[in-house]
Amino acid sequence: MPAVTLDLWHTLIYLPPEDEEAYMAHQIALGTEVLHRSARVPGSPARTDDELRQAFERAYAEAVEASARGVSVTPAEQLVRAARATGRAANPDDYLNLLKEEVARTPFRTAPGAVELLRDLRARGLRVGVISNTVGEPGEYLRPTLSRIGFDRFVESYVFSDQQPWTKPSPEIFRYALSTLHETPENAVHVGDGWADLEGARRAGYRGAVLFTGLHEYGEKYLRLFLSGSPPASAETLRADRLERVLPLVEDLLAPRKG
Repeated sequence: MPAVTLDLWHTLIYLPPEDEEAYMAHQIALGTEVLHRSARVPGSPARTDDELRQAFERAYAEAVEASARGVSVTPAEQLVRAARATGRAANPDDYLNLLKEEVARTPFRTAPGAVELLRDLRARGLRVGVISNTVGEPGEYLRPTLSRIGFDRFVESYVFSDQQPWTKPSPEIFRYALSTLHETPENAVHVGDGWADLEGARRAGYRGAVLFTGLHEYGEKYLRLFLSGSPPASAETLRADRLERVLPLVEDLLAPRKG
């Protein structure tokens, strides 16, 4: 039974640019708040709130850079690194608890046609999984939102990078996702909005990939951190600007090869 894996951010769910900016700013503010409330390690110098914010922003940016190389750095580890850099005895659980509340109140939007696409993929007898780079928040915090949207009726497997050693574009996270679907790369197609999706699927040996361009409006900070160094897609890349155009492309890629 062939499989289709899909990206999450800017493919199945999204935030408008201004909300995405606010969401990322809140993550930085929460990390800074935890550092501010934490006791200083004996012998460490005093730090201003601005210095604490800069330290957490650096840890966050370094996690994004690692993600581009296929290496996962969890939100908890980001807080640990910022605390170490500033001489603070911070508890990462304090950050995670605040982050969980932030995720719960954030009004994530469903991409137009997302539920219908997942339903139609399953109706065609395809295995369906989601692979998401979760640098800013643990994937488990997103699960209640995804369930409420209705994705769980059709998605058989969620693979979040914060629960793995890898991120996209590492081929390992794609192969792991397929193992949960009991399928092999040569019988699989991936759908996502960026270079890491296309490159990771290629490295993993997927049958093919589709670039979804319908939600390419990003917040300035997200664009700068996550996408500024990404190579452009080649002219041969299959593209869909609406999710309802994805299924025919997937079916063509999975059709038996001639010869």
